Amino acid sequence: MRGSLIIVGFFVLGTLVGLFNLMPGWFADIHDVSFYALCALMFFVGVSVGSDAGVLRSIRNVNPRLLLLPLVTVAGTLGGVLLASFLFPRHGVADCLAVGAGFGYYSLSSIFITEYRGPELGTVALLANIIRELIALLCAPWLVRWFGRFAPISVAGATSMDTTLPVITLVSGRDLVVLSVFHGFVVDFSVPFLVTFFCSI
Repeated sequence: MRGSLIIVGFFVLGTLVGLFNLMPGWFADIHDVSFYALCALMFFVGVSVGSDAGVLRSIRNVNPRLLLLPLVTVAGTLGGVLLASFLFPRHGVADCLAVGAGFGYYSLSSIFITEYRGPELGTVALLANIIRELIALLCAPWLVRWFGRFAPISVAGATSMDTTLPVITLVSGRDLVVLSVFHGFVVDFSVPFLVTFFCSI
């Protein structure tokens, strides 16, 4: 949760800096700042995945029947977003699906969406994905009680391999740690492809 609050804090700080025009002139003249930030972010995501051999090793130990959980998470999220999109006629279905395809990966998806669709929808994506992570963190015990041990993993989305993993371990059991890491890895990997796909429609 602390990481989410830090991200929100930087977002608010950036909003205030832009609102009061506090950026130095030379920085404001740089074109495609978000594109270069996105490239840097993708580089460090690749470095973190490539350098963590434990993630790749743990994937080999996942029960084959449970490999469908990331697909269920993706399908369920996009299906729910598709239904909810009719409540938000201001934005098209593709825009809503792009926001939902962030799967809790607020930093990457919001930058992509801002680059393709503008800062308004990028802000919606940031807040929607942070709220998803907070729900996974705060409601995990109730999710297990009402929907079973896999529910917190699915709700956590891409964060099930990092920020929400301690809570998932606590409420769902240590025997699901490897599945949670695998789930987060697969869903995390799908974010840039699905978000850019829906943004390009």
